[in-house]
Amino acid sequence: MWYAHNPGRRARQLLGDGAALLWTALWAAAALAAHQLVQPASQPAAHRPRIPLLGSSVDGALRGVAHAGNRIVNAAPAPQGPAAAQALAVLGAVALFVIPVGLMLTVWLPRRIRWTRQAAAAQDLAATEDGRELLALRALLRPLDELAATAELLPTQPDGTPDHDQDADQDPDPDLDLDLDLDVLPMPGPGSLAKGWREADPVVLDALADAELQRLGLRA
Repeated sequence: MWYAHNPGRRARQLLGDGAALLWTALWAAAALAAHQLVQPASQPAAHRPRIPLLGSSVDGALRGVAHAGNRIVNAAPAPQGPAAAQALAVLGAVALFVIPVGLMLTVWLPRRIRWTRQAAAAQDLAATEDGRELLALRALLRPLDELAATAELLPTQPDGTPDHDQDADQDPDPDLDLDLDLDVLPMPGPGSLAKGWREADPVVLDALADAELQRLGLRA
């Protein structure tokens, strides 16, 4: 799995991937243009066109390398001069591509791979009851403000609920209402989430597991 289900997170991932591809393509084009500029040619280095998308400092440095390549060709013996200058042009083009693209990959690629592994593992865990308990435990380790937001989604007992002892004579089956109230938390909060997880409350476990899936941008 490479993209999230959540539209907002998927859009950010697509934008990041597109920016990474564009960055790679631009530096590949710049490296090819630099190779053409630096390698020995009949046209003097000073009169060769500027490389697009590169600053004046980088372009000036490449022109300096081009001058050095021309001096190598002029100073070296005939069989070795062109080969040395060609090797210098190739090394310069490779360095111009590898350094900026490598720096980008060290920031972008580990984050994408880490999310992909976490999303795949979360989907596998969500398919089993024990796995959802692990997801719920993972959600309990989130910051307190996120836990409070999750607790607010739990069902609460509405105000003014009549007391069962007072209305027992009017309720034909008070035990039925007591059973129905087992999954209702009167005062939801981060503490009730921990208590619900310890007691294996299905409502709390589902809320925590769904919160962890949504944090990753997956469907609950």
